[in-house]
Amino acid sequence: MIEQLPLDTPAQRLSVGQWLRKVFIAEKLLNPVGYILLALLAIVYGLIIARLGLVPGLALAAMAVMLPVLYCIVAHPKFGILVLLTMAYYIMFMMRLVTTTFPMGTIMDGLEALLILGFLIKQRADKNFEMFKNPISYMILVWFCYNIMQAVNPSASSILAWVYTVRNVAFVTLMYFVFLKNITSVKFIRVLIAMWLVYAVIGALYGVKQEIFGFSASEQAAMDADPERAALYFQAGHWRKFSIFNDPVVFAYNMVLASLLCIGLIWGPTKNWQKWILGGLIGLFFLSMLFSGTRGAFALTPVGVILFSVLNFNRRIAIMGVLGAMFFVVLIFMPTSNPNILRFQTAFKPGKDASYLLRQMNQQRIKPFIHTHPLGGGLGSVGVWGQKFSPGSMLANFPPDSGYVRVAVELGWIGMLIFCWMMFTILKTGVVNFFKIQDPELRCYCLAMTIMIFAINVGNYPQEALVQFPTNIYFFLMVALLNKCLQLDEEKRGVVHLKPKAPYVAV
Repeated sequence: MIEQLPLDTPAQRLSVGQWLRKVFIAEKLLNPVGYILLALLAIVYGLIIARLGLVPGLALAAMAVMLPVLYCIVAHPKFGILVLLTMAYYIMFMMRLVTTTFPMGTIMDGLEALLILGFLIKQRADKNFEMFKNPISYMILVWFCYNIMQAVNPSASSILAWVYTVRNVAFVTLMYFVFLKNITSVKFIRVLIAMWLVYAVIGALYGVKQEIFGFSASEQAAMDADPERAALYFQAGHWRKFSIFNDPVVFAYNMVLASLLCIGLIWGPTKNWQKWILGGLIGLFFLSMLFSGTRGAFALTPVGVILFSVLNFNRRIAIMGVLGAMFFVVLIFMPTSNPNILRFQTAFKPGKDASYLLRQMNQQRIKPFIHTHPLGGGLGSVGVWGQKFSPGSMLANFPPDSGYVRVAVELGWIGMLIFCWMMFTILKTGVVNFFKIQDPELRCYCLAMTIMIFAINVGNYPQEALVQFPTNIYFFLMVALLNKCLQLDEEKRGVVHLKPKAPYVAV
């Protein structure tokens, strides 16, 4: 705490440091020095605008606002987490609205770097390493190190492709530790869940707006300027909607996650009126998901519900499961002319889907490469970065169309084994912790995260589900909550984990 200095102490008797503390901290510039300083700053600011124009002046004003924000992100990580989760949800929408050559994706890199810096500072101070001593942390560190080692992969065609890709594949995994360290109360978890649902509702409503009123002028112009993208989004005489997200796939998958989150919350100790609201939100999320036209997402809600039913099997759940299954069977086989329902029905008839058959053919074609390259072709060797940095390579024009296939091609079958073992460890931890936790609220949070992680892993096969915002950030929030819910439950119950004593050895 800052010691209060006597305001009537003569300035000449104070040292320079004491005088600065008195003027800037004790009196908070509410003195003649402060008035003169602020007047000089105003004059200098006016001269800059007069001489250099409005843009430099606005830049200085933005810096004046941003510097305190950047400080708060580092010094107050909970504030930083809220900023990160908000930006992850809206960064792609902002990129559509703002016409600039500045790579706005680096904003997310900067936020992650600031949070990691704050984490390291806090970790250096308290020296608590317990968060690293669990199976999920071990596997995430192994996955992170393996991706870093890919920089020297002898089969990689471009180190620049690795630089651009490793951010969204490896460094984003460190957010797990940031979340795990700074989520310290049930109250903060409630804030995160509420914020998540609010953002999901905004995304769903914007998708409904696109379906009813069409795309905005800027969105339609972007479609017209990119024929390939337009051909991908315009299917069977109907536009696939993408809401505030980057594409229809990300939109659909986030609606699935929001639906499963609501299902988990309904099961928890919520009031009846809250359950009705959550049920209505499930309907809204499912409807907006249909507007995306993403067939790979249509089966994910039932997949999550199946795991939910297995973990909570009883007569009531069984009846609801049967009724839900009957609803989906009717929806799949009923005759209809609605283009959204027709596309939904094709998701359950893959043998008649030309795109599914093409993906199967591509996967068969790439298998020999995977078998003969245990380390893969290097991060960023396929997709956009492959075409940009190694356009002449064999993998540059290969469409992975699957998160698992991308891992196998870029990181080899060794990377594939590490990735699958990491996901198995995460899911196993979720299931085990669900049965360990006794607090009903924390138990429902753990359940919701587990079924969401399970669904997104299933969805990672037909699409690349874990590489774009906001899913890549929110995924590691879900993973962190699996361990954090158990930790908070044990703290509430006063559980103490004693370290085993070393065995006595007679000398």
